[in-house]
Amino acid sequence: MPEAVIVGGVRTPFAKATGVLDAVDAPELGRIVVRELLERFDMPVEEVDELIAGNVASPVDSANVARVISLRAGIPQDRIAHTVSRNCASGFECLTQAVDRIRLGRASCVVAVGVDSMSNIPVIWQKSLTHKFLKLSRAKSAMQKIAAIARIRPRDLAPRIGIQLGLTDPVTGMMMGSTADKLAREYDISRQAQDEFALRSHCRALEALHTARLEEETMSVYPDPKTIPFTKDDGPRERQTYDGLAKLKPYFDRRWGTVTIGNSCQVTDGAVALLVMDAEKAKSLGIEPLGRIRDYAYAGCDPTRMGLGPVYATDRVLKSTGMTLDEMDLIELNEAFASQAMACLKGFASPPEDCLDGKSAERLGPVDEEKVNVNGGAIALGHPVGATGARLVLTLLHELKRREQNVGLATLCIGGGQGGAVVVERMAA
Repeated sequence: MPEAVIVGGVRTPFAKATGVLDAVDAPELGRIVVRELLERFDMPVEEVDELIAGNVASPVDSANVARVISLRAGIPQDRIAHTVSRNCASGFECLTQAVDRIRLGRASCVVAVGVDSMSNIPVIWQKSLTHKFLKLSRAKSAMQKIAAIARIRPRDLAPRIGIQLGLTDPVTGMMMGSTADKLAREYDISRQAQDEFALRSHCRALEALHTARLEEETMSVYPDPKTIPFTKDDGPRERQTYDGLAKLKPYFDRRWGTVTIGNSCQVTDGAVALLVMDAEKAKSLGIEPLGRIRDYAYAGCDPTRMGLGPVYATDRVLKSTGMTLDEMDLIELNEAFASQAMACLKGFASPPEDCLDGKSAERLGPVDEEKVNVNGGAIALGHPVGATGARLVLTLLHELKRREQNVGLATLCIGGGQGGAVVVERMAA
């Protein structure tokens, strides 16, 4: 079986939604990172066999955004491309599918792209208004048009917020933040502890930015040719304080909740591209790989406690690799919410009874928090949903290289009650 290696990757800086990248849609964000990736490795577009894109907020004018990205990036039209969506793990899914393509011998060079423009998630009109607009469009005389317009009622004009719908589980009816509030209660995670966790995320991200630790994985983006380049993540807040976080009101459960916009991930735009190749091909091209995926796993869990997904998925991938959590040199755990991430840390230390099997406690166990999200997490950097999984792997591999360490875990929860986990290994020169 061919060995799949991650040659390297690059990402845009992550931008707060409706901000600097507001006018750059998902296909363009994807094109930008793919072109940069191929140019950094001096890789001819003809070498690419396939492009797989992870995307959640699918643009209505780009049903298969991967194909649009591929063609706009100049990859030959006879090369295939498809889009995958596993909610928050879409950035994992495009990468793990790319790895499987290589291992099965179906491709020797695959570009995996995680991308989302959350600024461009649409506002949806009521279906009743759509029908009335349709009748208006069919009206032929002036009187028919006036009559069609007269049928429109104020309730027809109430918009449906796309991002709110996307963050609500249609099975349980719960918003993702409400599941985080539930975990905070179940695991006795105080508001103070959540705000302290959020502040630490900002402090670590700012330190990483100030020391240029994230420069190797990021690129400059020109949202407008006339503007200055966008070069750094704009989510980390220089003046963020604990007192400032403590003043924020609960957002989801207004009366009893502890989850706020300050201790939740930021809504963000961004894209990540990873170059996955057959190890022999990389060697023939004289390219030193950044790392490889030792194994990966996805797992399902209770949708009302979806934030615990990383515990179940990590347990599963550790079983398949024969490793323990203690063997991980670094861990990237997505910070969908502070309470969710903290519940996972408690879940690692004391696994839920319905975990994979009776040996979960031996594989998991307490985690040294100095290993976790050393460059900050989504609370500070943001969470462009389709891109985050790829970002976790890219950041993890670069940090392992910087520290000359070997093995790491990237894991995240998935809306709807799933978890994803990837064990990566740095390939030393």
